[in-house]
Amino acid sequence: MQEDSPVQNETTQDVPRHRARKRTGRRSTYFVVGAVALIGLGLGGVSVATADHGTPTPAAVDFDAQARAEAAARADRAVRESTAPVSPSATPTSPSPSPSTASPKPAPKAATAKPTPKKTTKPKPSWVIPMKGAEITSCYGQRWGTLHAGIDFAMPAGTPIHAAAAGTVVKAGDVGDGYGNSVFIDHGNGYLTHYAHQSRIAVSVGEKVSAGEVIGYEGATGDATGPHLHFEVHKGAMWNQIDPAPFLRARGIDVAC
Repeated sequence: MQEDSPVQNETTQDVPRHRARKRTGRRSTYFVVGAVALIGLGLGGVSVATADHGTPTPAAVDFDAQARAEAAARADRAVRESTAPVSPSATPTSPSPSPSTASPKPAPKAATAKPTPKKTTKPKPSWVIPMKGAEITSCYGQRWGTLHAGIDFAMPAGTPIHAAAAGTVVKAGDVGDGYGNSVFIDHGNGYLTHYAHQSRIAVSVGEKVSAGEVIGYEGATGDATGPHLHFEVHKGAMWNQIDPAPFLRARGIDVAC
């Protein structure tokens, strides 16, 4: 009976150690269940105690791994969708021509300056009326039993007298026979014009004059009852007077005679 005592003692000593081992296993289970619960609540990490030593060892749990995996899946899906072929309903676009086949653009046309319109001046008439606007007081013909060999133009004294056409002055001064101060112009076409009774002469012998140029001023020198211009036309030679009215009308100048 005494020999079995050591065996019983050993058995008795092992019982508490076996129970302690079972109790430790339960504690590990509780820690694992608690960790799973914390993961479900979305916490960032949990420390799990090891069963062997009873000291907690931190175990980092990455809760962002699932979010990153989902983001990567979305990015991958977006890339696949962007590279997917265009549906047949889409409008095709014509390919851009290569530089070698593209037709060259025409060079822009240089702006052409508009031609400046030329100023046209109305040509001066070859013949003009010697005193425009004057009253005709006497025409060519018989008067008081003698030939009145010209036309009388009356305006106030000092009115300018104009050359009827271009020519050369061949006489300038008092020529006698009651004409007073006179100017004779040779027009070089077989005709001369005579301007009598001037108060003042503005040209000299040999001077070239143009149609409409002032050659003197109206007066009453010589045999004159009042200021006026006595105008004559001589054909072929001096003192061969002709009727000035039809002569002037043939050259576009109408006089009331």
